[in-house]
Amino acid sequence: MPDEQVTVIGGTGALGSGLALRLAAAGVAVVIGSRDAERAQEAAAWVRERAPEADVRGLANAEAAAASEVVFLCVPFRNQSETLTNLKEHLREGQLLVHATVPLAAAVSGKATRVLGVWQGSAAQQAAEMAPDGVNVVAALHTVNAPGLKDLDHELGEDVLVCGDRRADKARAAALIELIPGLRCVDGGRLEMARIAESLTALLIGVNARYKTHAGVRLTDLGKRPW
Repeated sequence: MPDEQVTVIGGTGALGSGLALRLAAAGVAVVIGSRDAERAQEAAAWVRERAPEADVRGLANAEAAAASEVVFLCVPFRNQSETLTNLKEHLREGQLLVHATVPLAAAVSGKATRVLGVWQGSAAQQAAEMAPDGVNVVAALHTVNAPGLKDLDHELGEDVLVCGDRRADKARAAALIELIPGLRCVDGGRLEMARIAESLTALLIGVNARYKTHAGVRLTDLGKRPW
């Protein structure tokens, strides 16, 4: 059993709930965070229905963020700024924030196949700017097939681009993500490269709509990882 407990903020959404399910099914203790504690508890119950042995509980975002050393942020972009503002007193030095939010134009009633321009360069860089000092941020999971995550019978076979400024942080995030069968992490470079990873989400949404599938990203001919 993995020793590290993780928190998934936005664990009631499509990506967050699937991520919570897959990690819990892999034996990770999971705390699901939501603005509404009752919704978080309902999401935890949903996970337990599909993975009866899961160690999972639901809490309001503030308690959830403080509960774990690794926090996955899976909220819609329209909620990112408010969420991080509300968590400033609950996130702390030494925590790892794994950012999975994408600035899709759907956040402002636009198309999901377009991304918004973010002044900081990417949604991940905005999160890093807003996070308290000492909270380390990496970006990951932007291109992962959310419907597939929510179906334990679906066999995943995707790569996860992990962007961050410290190799140790990327390795720590990758060690957790790769507990999910079928996901392989790839070093995507520094955090500033998240702007490219985030834009791939919009591209894949269009591809999947045209092909009526849930395709992800797979890179070929990779050698030994640099971390």
